[in-house]
Amino acid sequence: MPLRPPRRYLTLASPASAELEVKRSRFVCDLAPAATEESARAFVDQVRARSRDARHHCTAFVLGPDGATLRSNDDGEPSGTAGAPMLDVLRGRGLTDVVAVVTRWFGGTLLGTGGLIRAYGDAVSTAVDAATVVTYELREGLVVTVTGADGPRLENALRGHPGCAVTSTAWGATGLVLGLAVEPGTQDSVRGLVGALTSGAGSLAAGPSSWVAVPAG
Repeated sequence: MPLRPPRRYLTLASPASAELEVKRSRFVCDLAPAATEESARAFVDQVRARSRDARHHCTAFVLGPDGATLRSNDDGEPSGTAGAPMLDVLRGRGLTDVVAVVTRWFGGTLLGTGGLIRAYGDAVSTAVDAATVVTYELREGLVVTVTGADGPRLENALRGHPGCAVTSTAWGATGLVLGLAVEPGTQDSVRGLVGALTSGAGSLAAGPSSWVAVPAG
């Protein structure tokens, strides 16, 4: 039986960074949200470009609501001592759609296999601690069409509905068209609100599901 796709996932709200020093080696971890492999690799290139004097730029990223796309690179460090522990931290924290780059400036002292694994993992963990983590939830879609006179008042009311997010607004030939993302089980209350504020004139139709940032907790 195929696994059900997740309805919630964690990612970063914005980029973050942290720095560690281990036996005079400097480790700087840069984290960023990334929705695609292309955007993850573009972020890696940005970090490389601004720190070309560093010996290593080790990377790891996790993509997709289910975290199914996993990539890591040791960038010249002994195999398994950098990318893999970085990836382990991201997965252990439950993060996805995220990319990590740890830049290392060698301090002259060899750290050994265990020391490298700890240092790269700790660098990512420290950066995650400094980051703002956000939860995304899969919401059901609705499309509401309402006359121009009722549009602004209804839009304002829907934005205040705790189980509803307005994802798009557009003016059409028949009035204001609102794209909504609603929590499962709240469609009836949204329909009731639309009916009450438009005297039954507002129309509703199913729309595409979408991922929406939700408050912590």
